[in-house]
Amino acid sequence: MRFYSEKTALEHLAEVRRQFADQIRNGFEHAAKDCQTCETKGACCLDAHFVNVRITRLEAVAIVREIERLPVGKQEAIRKKVFDTVERFGLENAAAHSKETFACPLFERDTGCLVHGTAKPLPCIAHACYERKEDLPPDELLQEAEVRVYEISRRTYGSTALPKPLPVGLKQLL
Repeated sequence: MRFYSEKTALEHLAEVRRQFADQIRNGFEHAAKDCQTCETKGACCLDAHFVNVRITRLEAVAIVREIERLPVGKQEAIRKKVFDTVERFGLENAAAHSKETFACPLFERDTGCLVHGTAKPLPCIAHACYERKEDLPPDELLQEAEVRVYEISRRTYGSTALPKPLPVGLKQLL
């Protein structure tokens, strides 16, 4: 197995994200409700009974790099939200396959997703409000992209660790 440098892996991750976002945008988003028309912006991201996004170590690194570009005060606020989310929702020992849910610590009502254009996780890219079940992107589309990201992460860090709840993955790097 050939290993990737972290820099190369992040480039591969960005390309997987770009291709996946293009597939969603071009093939499915036309049938979804426009987020700008939502009565409660961010409700899907802040719904502690719905959000269960898991990320690989590589995705966590990409997100943390984006957080580190923010002003120091904002970084500290996000760090606190991440740690509070892990504690509040009991995520520290959550199994990778478990269904624990949480409110996303990366969403702010006045700003939106803090990593939207640069490091947004694949399930978040795929999510939209669809009126009809048949308009949803097929699960296999997300699964194929997630497998690609997992493989890139594995070839970067040599770990076969399964993806973790987003706040747990971030907490380990913040």
